Amino acid sequence: MTTDDVVRRGRRVHIRHPVARDREAFLTAVARSRRLHRPWVSPPADADAFAAMIRTADLPTTQRFLVGRNGDHELVGVANLSQVFHGPFRNAYLGYYAFAPHVGHGLMKEGLELAIRHAFGTLHLHRLQANVQPENERSIALLRSLGFTEEGYARRYLKVGGSWRDHLLFAILADER
Repeated sequence: MTTDDVVRRGRRVHIRHPVARDREAFLTAVARSRRLHRPWVSPPADADAFAAMIRTADLPTTQRFLVGRNGDHELVGVANLSQVFHGPFRNAYLGYYAFAPHVGHGLMKEGLELAIRHAFGTLHLHRLQANVQPENERSIALLRSLGFTEEGYARRYLKVGGSWRDHLLFAILADER
């Protein structure tokens, strides 16, 4: 990785788009984080899925970021901006997951702050939405700490791990930052 790869840098972490040379480190991080991720998310877990992630990493409608630790570039997690709309809607969905053993150290919060700044700054979005399963207390606490507001409850909203799961709906607006 070069400093040119970094999209945004914070005090302890940075965000950048995934590239082919990240495959081994990414798949290793996913494998060691399996118990952490279930039943909340199903990240790309093989070479083909990772290649598909790379193909959609930097598009007008999708921005996928690896959150890396400054200095050693250890992968901390992933932040995705998907279904990016421009025009009068100016909205995207924020998705994210951390990698073990980096949970609970505030690194993902800093990485998500960078992704939010990218969404509201570079992409000039008005609104970000994030949807979380009601039992995922850590993720809910993270969103609230970032300034997201709970807006509703959606029954059987998203299919995760083969099952339709309820989700709490959160959002943050650019002028709330």
